[in-house]
Amino acid sequence: MTLLAHDRYCDEIAHQVGLLRSVVTSGADLSVTVPTCPDWSLEQLVRHTGGALRWVELMVRTRAEAEVPEDQVPLGDGPRVTGDAAALDAWLAETGEMLVGTLREAGADTEVWAWAGIPTSGFWARRMAHELTIHRADATLAAGLPYEVAPDIAADAIDEWLQIVESVQRTMPHDEARELRGAGRSIHLHATDATPALDAEWVVEFTEDVIVWRRGHEKATVALRGPLTAVLLAFYRRLPLDSAELEVLGERELLEFWLERATFG
Repeated sequence: MTLLAHDRYCDEIAHQVGLLRSVVTSGADLSVTVPTCPDWSLEQLVRHTGGALRWVELMVRTRAEAEVPEDQVPLGDGPRVTGDAAALDAWLAETGEMLVGTLREAGADTEVWAWAGIPTSGFWARRMAHELTIHRADATLAAGLPYEVAPDIAADAIDEWLQIVESVQRTMPHDEARELRGAGRSIHLHATDATPALDAEWVVEFTEDVIVWRRGHEKATVALRGPLTAVLLAFYRRLPLDSAELEVLGERELLEFWLERATFG
């Protein structure tokens, strides 16, 4: 597994912010409930996403050595007025420009606090690219709009989640991820539309300690097959396993067990 270039993540953040802005200005009802995040309206989802970007921008810009409380982030909650698509769009545009500029200036290796044991600006560039990728899916589902994502970003988002689950198992033994243990079980993810060069297949093995995962095609206890975007969204619990695009082979219960406990994003 190889990380994408820092500039690639910065480019994708700018791209995803632009696509999220297009949802905001599409005429969609900002008060509609987000099906995949039912505690939020579409506007609340956008404010949450933009607030996360501003939080990261502040930490990277100030080279924070500890977590910055979210209530210290200027305009972290978004514009004062609610229900105003133009104001929300302008805030989101400014937010994206701020973050991308700060990340490009910092480069990938600047030291800054992070929660996953990778205290660099590069960690945050990757994390925010995928935060946007998944929450834009939430927004498009709420607005009834089509969704697609670049293959390299989709594949890297799966890599990142697997790394995060492994990290949680190592550092947070009381988290639900501790239940993802027990040798002899495995999951295979297979993107059926990806090019061979992308190598968009994964094997996740359960062990007595932490999960072990790698890219590759191998037999497993259960396999999830489908187009890469569909596999990504299903793995992030944004698409039901019984969707027409997907095929589950083997012990479906194990895949459901994973999805219930490897919660993130």
